[in-house]
Amino acid sequence: MTTKQFDIIVIGAGPGGYIAAIRAAQLGFSVACVDEWKNAKGGPAPGGTCTNVGCIPSKALLQSSEHYEQAGHHFADHGIGLKDLTIDVAKMLDRKDNVVKQNNDGILYLFKKNKITFFHGRASFAAAKDGLYEIKVVGAADEVVCAKDIIIATGSNARALPGAPFDEVNILSNDGALNIGAVPQKLGLIGAGVIGLEMGSVWRRLGAQVTVLEGLPTFLGLVDEQIAKEAKKAFDKQGLKIELGVKVGEIKSGKKGVSVAYANAKGEAQTLEVDKLIISIGRVANTIGLNAEVVGLKLDERGAIVVDDDCKTNLPNVWAVGDVVRGPMLAHKAEEEGVTVAERIAGQHPHVNFNTVPWVIYTSPEIAWVGQTEQQLKAQGRAYKAGTFPFLANGRARALGDTTGMVKMLADAVTDEILGVHIVGPQASELIAECVMAMEFRASSEDIARICHAHPSLSESTKEAALAVEKRTLNF
Repeated sequence: MTTKQFDIIVIGAGPGGYIAAIRAAQLGFSVACVDEWKNAKGGPAPGGTCTNVGCIPSKALLQSSEHYEQAGHHFADHGIGLKDLTIDVAKMLDRKDNVVKQNNDGILYLFKKNKITFFHGRASFAAAKDGLYEIKVVGAADEVVCAKDIIIATGSNARALPGAPFDEVNILSNDGALNIGAVPQKLGLIGAGVIGLEMGSVWRRLGAQVTVLEGLPTFLGLVDEQIAKEAKKAFDKQGLKIELGVKVGEIKSGKKGVSVAYANAKGEAQTLEVDKLIISIGRVANTIGLNAEVVGLKLDERGAIVVDDDCKTNLPNVWAVGDVVRGPMLAHKAEEEGVTVAERIAGQHPHVNFNTVPWVIYTSPEIAWVGQTEQQLKAQGRAYKAGTFPFLANGRARALGDTTGMVKMLADAVTDEILGVHIVGPQASELIAECVMAMEFRASSEDIARICHAHPSLSESTKEAALAVEKRTLNF
């Protein structure tokens, strides 16, 4: 078997992997990328979890369900009348699949454009010798490729509950949750995190009775407490039932659906009967089958690859990025790490600032944040100032008919440097970008307060929140 040699081999074509491959190719390296995702026809489907069963398809369904809810409940406010509103779930899913395929095809095009050799198959370490790593690719035709530098970007898998394995029929992971063929009458979710809230929102909008069971006593513990309370209030009003502090017991799946035994926050025994159950209790690093032990690659107790601050593993010239290493499991974090690793291999000195990595939950209202929360600053004993501005007082939000939520800004009490920004409300995912930029350049709240923002725009709420830090809002 002939061994093909490259400068760099990237294992995995998700956001971290394909971006690392492209940046490495831009820097003049000969690059190969190996990925095993398959589409419905068995062909290559690069893009990883994000493109195939995560970020992209979930946003497609969120958009479709948002249109349906707007048509059914809000169009009348604009003088638009509709009769006999229907939802064609099959067509909605088909649209979602087409959006995914467009992204798959786009990545394959980028590989071709950047002269990256793509191998469709499963990659694993075979040997390390003579300063090179041999990678075995099992696909349509088995091959062995080698390179001096290896970038591992194998992503993560959904975590299952003990005793309740995913069958993707009744007990669903994020994958199955994206392919429910008809609107269930009753839908249960275990886990009130990003995936749980987004998938719960999709099917609630389409008519399902949705109950979310969360083991933690607080709602969205990573989110600023004030923002989380505002979001919870909105979800309660929408009819998304969220129970906190529960202890899940036996789960039974049968022909009629799923039965979940649990104890509520008071310790009282309860039973939830649903047609479908989505389990979203986190994700685990995907290193099974990588053959890490063959070359002595170090994994931690959770199966994740151990890396330093520069994404270097314990092996020379072996790197790892994204969900398979420490840090937040976010596609854009993986992308940034992929770029920095390619540049480090080239001898450059880039960095990834975890404190300015934005987080977004694409519900309605959207939730987005960057930096530290108020509870974190209190725990540190750091002196800070806080300013908030409600979308209720924003002209563009009123015109949109969506005035839920607020922008909250936290700044150092002495230097006025922005320490965190937290948003719940319309288009929070877009508004947070300005705040990330400001924090990356260590801007003060006054810097944003003195920048001219277009009127009428939702971004004016960010300016007003900055003004509120000094208690001088102009429109509230």
